[in-house]
Amino acid sequence: MDIINFDGLLIGIATFLIIGLFHPVVVKAEYYWGTKCWWIFLVLGIVGTVASLLIESVFVSAICGVFAFSSFWTIKEVFEQEERVLKGWFPKNPKRTYPEHKP
Repeated sequence: MDIINFDGLLIGIATFLIIGLFHPVVVKAEYYWGTKCWWIFLVLGIVGTVASLLIESVFVSAICGVFAFSSFWTIKEVFEQEERVLKGWFPKNPKRTYPEHKP
């Protein structure tokens, strides 16, 4: 054990930061564009997946994979964020119309 490998810790830190970054992105995206922005996260997820498959560095490939699947998860979160807005847990954008809330 001559060398300490920090890759796992760095990937963990990067994962934490990426997931933390996506939370306010979901809130802002739903506020300004509603659920119709879901396709942007689909494209980001596909790009991240392709990059993860093509990049030789295991470290960078893992980060791209985390970004890709965080983007895919964000699609679900954008739709759930709209539900949270309709329940009154988050502010509505006064410039947008919302579907009726079904309890």
